[in-house]
Amino acid sequence: MYLSFAPVFPARLAALALPCQVISCTIVKPRCKGASTIDRKSSIDAFGIGSLVAFNFLLALNQVAIKVTNGGLQPVFFAGLRSAGAIVCIGLWIFIRKKGFRVPKDLWPHTLLIGMVFGLEFLFLFISLDLTSVSRASVIFYSMPVWLTLAGHFLLPGERLTILKLVGLICAFCGVAWALFDRSGASFNGSLLGDLFALAASFCWASIALIARGTRFREVRPELQMFYQVVISAGLLLLIAPLFGPLLRDFQAVHLALLTFQIVVIISAGFVFWLWLLTIYPTSSVASFSFLAPVLGVALGWALLGEEISLSILGALALVAIGLVLINRPAQVPQKV
Repeated sequence: MYLSFAPVFPARLAALALPCQVISCTIVKPRCKGASTIDRKSSIDAFGIGSLVAFNFLLALNQVAIKVTNGGLQPVFFAGLRSAGAIVCIGLWIFIRKKGFRVPKDLWPHTLLIGMVFGLEFLFLFISLDLTSVSRASVIFYSMPVWLTLAGHFLLPGERLTILKLVGLICAFCGVAWALFDRSGASFNGSLLGDLFALAASFCWASIALIARGTRFREVRPELQMFYQVVISAGLLLLIAPLFGPLLRDFQAVHLALLTFQIVVIISAGFVFWLWLLTIYPTSSVASFSFLAPVLGVALGWALLGEEISLSILGALALVAIGLVLINRPAQVPQKV
């Protein structure tokens, strides 16, 4: 017996040449020794704004790409293949830069844990997008900062809740609850199970951030964190994939193109680009754009997949987006006069 999930492959996207997949992870920059050759900016500029809008567009397009590729590959098998391909790309990048692959032995328990949680995150997300709509999954999945902020208040030093963050948490939490429990209207495109899987994926994403920031795993270089996450998740996902049904569905060239583009362009190039942005712009400025991902996800679900967007989903989206803006808004430091 195996678990079965309905294949999804919208015919109108069969010839779509916009395959994108962004690997979702939290990168924590280690301390650098020596001077940097990059001039770090104190605020976001026009190039930074354009880059972050484009990056969040790819994050949103990620959801569409997963849903389409699920039509040709069983979701868990697809997630495992993507991680396996990323091993080659990220590993080659580390090798070319001669950074080394060594992780201290005492950090291996953290490495194994974060790799397993990373695999579970994408197991939940890929199955979610097999069962529910892109718009619903985007609203729920990209609520991750809500759960990270709430857990960080209790588990991470210096991450205390402020009044502004508390208001943001309440807004975003109400938005997620609205999306989960409102099942009315002809425009409903998903299942409660799919929505809950998206929520589970969001919890896993927040857990990865907690491990990366709250343990000694933060001492590991960002690219090495990512490398071992894809190594461990590839083994886990490919091992359990047969339990979820036939590995291939209606596999076509478009699915292979989507998979290849995700591995080579988004996971690898997108990862490097994200790290580069973090070396130039303040982390708070980069995080402040996170509200765009669910907004664009809902828009792309409507534009590319023809999903009907109900007023309840728009209301939930507005609450989540407002909550994310408030959560990521930097604290105002009084200036001396």
